Amino acid sequence: MTPYLKLPFSFDIPQLQQALADIEASQVWVSHFNTAAYENNWGCIALRSVGGAQDHIMPLEGAAFEDTAVLAASPYLQQVIKHFQCEKTSIRLMALEPGGVIKEHRDVATSLEDGITRLHIPIQTRPEVLFRIDGQAVHFSAGDTWYLNASCLHGVVNDSPVSRVHLMLDCVTNPWLQAVFEAAGGVLRPPPPYGDPAIDDGNVLEIIASLRAGGHAAGAQLADKLQTTHAGRQHA
Repeated sequence: MTPYLKLPFSFDIPQLQQALADIEASQVWVSHFNTAAYENNWGCIALRSVGGAQDHIMPLEGAAFEDTAVLAASPYLQQVIKHFQCEKTSIRLMALEPGGVIKEHRDVATSLEDGITRLHIPIQTRPEVLFRIDGQAVHFSAGDTWYLNASCLHGVVNDSPVSRVHLMLDCVTNPWLQAVFEAAGGVLRPPPPYGDPAIDDGNVLEIIASLRAGGHAAGAQLADKLQTTHAGRQHA
């Protein structure tokens, strides 16, 4: 499994920063909803949100996402976003003020293998801005495109004197994204051996017994399938 990866796409930093300055001239940063997850201010500006609402910064699974008026007024950011040949759900500008800390956490089901490929394009940053991802310290360089497997344990510290601002895209994984990821050296997580990530070698026999005890034909069929897979793994 790849916790993070630099992808082969870079964008013009002065144009990114001018787009940011134009947006900041008319927009107010909305504080991130998970106030327990950070110290100092961690703010967002929605570029694509549920229903296109400017004040809606929470990405909701299965919701209908639309571009906001802020994105509609930013031709260069539109150009950057269109570069990625996939469907997008939530797109936000994310700012972490000087001295800010995003505490280490996991975002469930936010990896390429889970169907959501989270990309970061730093617009304003310094070398003192560091992610910590599964114990590794890494700086995401300005203008470049970085994949973050947000289901890994990750956090950020901004020890610089400027606000760190990233353009963050949640992309729906598709063959184009997977090909880019693998060409850049990304390693895919193996699929769950039993089809369900909650089932593993440690609990499969208990689940098989429970399915058989239920007395239902569908449960018995699933138990047979799990039994066959388990037997194959024991003899592999």
